[in-house]
This record gives sequence, structure tokens and C-alpha cells, in this order.
Amino acid sequence: MLRLIQLELQKLWLNKVSRILIFISFILPFTVLILSSIKINFFGFFTLELGDLGIFNFPIIWHITTFFASYFKFFFAIVVVSMIGNEYSNKTLKQNLIDGLSKKEFILSKFYTIVFFSLCATVLIGVATFLIGLYYSSYTEASIIFREFDFLLAYFVKLVGFFTLCLFFGMLVKRSAFALGFLVVLYIVEWMVFGAAYKAFDDADMAFRVKNFMPLESMYKLIDQPFQRIIMTKFPEKGDLVYDYAVHWYEIAIVLGWTAIFVFLSYQLLKKRDL
Repeated sequence: MLRLIQLELQKLWLNKVSRILIFISFILPFTVLILSSIKINFFGFFTLELGDLGIFNFPIIWHITTFFASYFKFFFAIVVVSMIGNEYSNKTLKQNLIDGLSKKEFILSKFYTIVFFSLCATVLIGVATFLIGLYYSSYTEASIIFREFDFLLAYFVKLVGFFTLCLFFGMLVKRSAFALGFLVVLYIVEWMVFGAAYKAFDDADMAFRVKNFMPLESMYKLIDQPFQRIIMTKFPEKGDLVYDYAVHWYEIAIVLGWTAIFVFLSYQLLKKRDL
């Protein structure tokens, strides 16, 4: 496994664009550190500091940081599809196979690299969240600090799932721009599935349940939006805002299932393709 990861890291390091995108994908999530220190002066009447609003308290901070950090995954997604596009355009795929790398090892090298970078991103956002929480949170008990630590697991699974989807699209079309365009197509298809389910069941809740099994929606559902939850902490009497924001095992299972499917399909594409 380490040999395959080192092989991919060497390829990425030699590519200037990949180096820049990887750097950006790791740095941008830390904008949450900047947000935590922002102070807004309202014409001298009063100063609003985000850190004083309680949104960086434990355990809610795990929810907030992982939700917003997940939106920066598109930068590394470009790296993933570029990994495949460059293999075909630079003829390195064929050369690797000639040098003794099997097609299975080729796909595994991409998957292991995805897991490696996802793990690094998760550790970094976890450390940043922990430090911000220690600074701002009024709760210091370990049981509260680590109560919703599972949002980090959901963040990791979400990254791996999304990047393997990009890997599959990259293998499918062999061009970076077209591969990313397929994400838009899939997004539209999922809403078409929702429409078909709504028409079949005449029930919006049932239609959303069906849509929750689709790739992009299942990844999104791993970490639900935290806005209602933030409002709930300020206005606990508003019962109509209550919703289920927890990380559930079956949501993780669905995304892991799609991850396995995308890796398998990527391998099957490469296995049957004439190089």
C-alpha cells in the first residue's frame, strides 16, 4: 500500500498545478480560524464577535466546522480527475502497466491516495476545531468536548465517497473538465429521481427518502446543515425548528456502499478498456 501511495505522491509532486490545488485544498478549510476571530463593528454602537455567539462551543463546533470545510473538497476533486486525465494524456498509465503495475494496483493506488489525503484533511480540521473550541467554548468537560466527535468520521467518509465518485467519472471520460461536468449531470438526475418518486408515491417525505440513497444526496446527508441548530440554541422555545442533525450509521453505510461501487466500476472500466 505504501509503495502505491508513494508512486502517486511522486506523480502529484512533479505536477505544479496539482501541488497548488493540494495546497489550496488543505489551507482553505482553515478559514474557519479566521471566521472565529472576526469582529464586526456596527457604526461604533457595538461590536459583534462571532466567537461570542456560542457557535464555537463544544459540541456544536464539530458540526459547524466539518459542514463548512466539506465545501472545499472541490479543489482536491480537480486533483483526482486530473490524476486520471494526466495518466492518459501523458501515456503514464500504459507505461506503468508495461513496468509491471497491474490494473488492480493502478486503481488501488488512486484509492489509497484518496484515503490518505482524506485522512490528512480530517486530522487537520479536527485539530483546528479542537483548538478553536478550547479557546472559545465554555464547556471543558471531556464528555462534552468529544460528544459529537462522530462528525469527523462523517467528514472523512464524505471526502472518500466524493473523491471516489470523481475517480469513477475520471475513468469514464478520461478528461478532467468533462468528469467534473458529470457531477452537475448527476445532481440533475438525482432531482429527476426525486420527481419520479414524488409522482409515484405522491408523498414528498417518501420522495426525499428515495433521493437520500443517491450518491450526492447521501454524501450531503452525512453532515446536515447546522443553521437551524444554531438558531435553536438561541431560541430553544421554537419547537418547529427541531430536526435530526445527528450522524447515523446507516448514512455512513450508504456512502461506504457507493464508495465500494465506484472503486469496483473504475476497475472494471480499466480492465475492459483497450489501452
